[in-house]
Amino acid sequence: MIANRSTDILFQLVRSLEKSEKRNFKLYIKRNSSKEDLKIIQLFDAIDKLNEYDDKILLKKLPSITKPQLANLKNHLYKQILASLRLLKTSENIDLQLNEQLDYARILYNKGLKLQSLKILERAKEIARANHKFSFLTLVISLEKKIETLHITRSMRNMVDKLSEEALEVSGRIDRVARLSNLALQMYSWYIKNGHARNEKDETGIKEFFKNNLPPNAYLLTDFYEKLYLYQSYTWYAFIRQDFLMYYRYSQKWIEIFNAEKLMTSVETGHYIKGMHNLLNAHFDLRNHKGFEKTLCEFEKFAQTPVANHHDNFRIHTFIYIYSAKVNQHLMRGTFKEGLSLVPHIEEKLKEYSLYIDKHRILVFNYKIATLYYGSGNYGTSIDYLQRIINDNADLRIDLHCYARLLHLMAHYELRNYDIIESLIKSVYRFMAKMENLTVIEEEMFAFLRKSFKVSPKAMKPEFEKFLQKIKHFEKSRFETRAFAYLDIISWLEGKVYEKSIGEIIHQKYLNSPHR
Repeated sequence: MIANRSTDILFQLVRSLEKSEKRNFKLYIKRNSSKEDLKIIQLFDAIDKLNEYDDKILLKKLPSITKPQLANLKNHLYKQILASLRLLKTSENIDLQLNEQLDYARILYNKGLKLQSLKILERAKEIARANHKFSFLTLVISLEKKIETLHITRSMRNMVDKLSEEALEVSGRIDRVARLSNLALQMYSWYIKNGHARNEKDETGIKEFFKNNLPPNAYLLTDFYEKLYLYQSYTWYAFIRQDFLMYYRYSQKWIEIFNAEKLMTSVETGHYIKGMHNLLNAHFDLRNHKGFEKTLCEFEKFAQTPVANHHDNFRIHTFIYIYSAKVNQHLMRGTFKEGLSLVPHIEEKLKEYSLYIDKHRILVFNYKIATLYYGSGNYGTSIDYLQRIINDNADLRIDLHCYARLLHLMAHYELRNYDIIESLIKSVYRFMAKMENLTVIEEEMFAFLRKSFKVSPKAMKPEFEKFLQKIKHFEKSRFETRAFAYLDIISWLEGKVYEKSIGEIIHQKYLNSPHR
């Protein structure tokens, strides 16, 4: 049986290693080599040369290894690679450094060297406090308490009150961070499943949930992590509700706490990268072209720094968010054809990073690329990308699945595939109604498309004008802007009325924008 490339964990790990990490692993193994360890180097080399994982091919390449041995050797190799990476990466990661210090303290304590152990713990506490690692402080204080309780260390008199106060302070901070990080995660999870709030019911539910789970006096919080998760919670809360001004304010606050404590950018790089992504999205939603360009420039400079290139995760997510922003820039400028030049590189990287990128990111890229092709007038290729979303069964982004179907319908409308339009209208309408994703805009859109069958092409211009006037006043309605965020129907209609492409209409709006 052939294991899937994306599910064999050892294959994934080996393929993720850089040259320096592979070299370090072999040195690590050879320092303590045994007959068994030499076999795992052979296994390592064989797996490294595979394009797809296959047990049968592997066993043919390694005649000295039997089938029953393979599973045990794979487990052993996996653990040894992780051990070598831990040694290599300790100096690069504050969490690994702190855990190393705690391990040293435990070793010294077990050797009976209690005072030496306490000295290491005191230093570890200083590092942990400087980096706001309060969950780690719990482990340190726990070991300190154990030493002070079981042994006379001559520091008992001074330490008892100090340790008690520290324990209470730290547990309070950990509790607040846990509650706020839970709230931020639940808000994000709601968005990933549903997208933006669809109606008053969604709005009321989100407001009540947020209010009931926000810790009291949240604005008085001062610790980095408390503020980080507080701002993240508000960021998602605002984004779900399409309060784009609030979304911008809290995305900006998210980045400002990193700017205030530069050290934390290297400690929590992933959170910084995600914050920059949200700030770019906020500028995009507000069509703040100047702010968008400035933030994108800062993000691209950051992408070249050693911090951004420290780990595969950082490199991959920086690529995803920067190229998502670059596509967004073309979408809001109306330069669809120019934006298509990004597609080959995006496709190449998505293939290269396929093991590490989640489905949600793939769905978003497919929709954005489909929109570029649609705006360029290449409706056939737009349909190809939309089919990738429509055929995906993942229970993610219901909103994206709905609007992919609607854009797919509009592409067929542009191609004048009238023989399938009527059935498409029925199926897309049913799908969006089932998903409770129909706003007034979509209802009007479906009504217009049905009616257009009965009107000759020459008589369509007045119909487009009437439809434009009918929906234009919805542009400021918050629940209706949900539709405009995915499909710029107003620019599409203006193109039909003024006999211009949708790209020309949007580009003119960009040139006239006060935020340019």
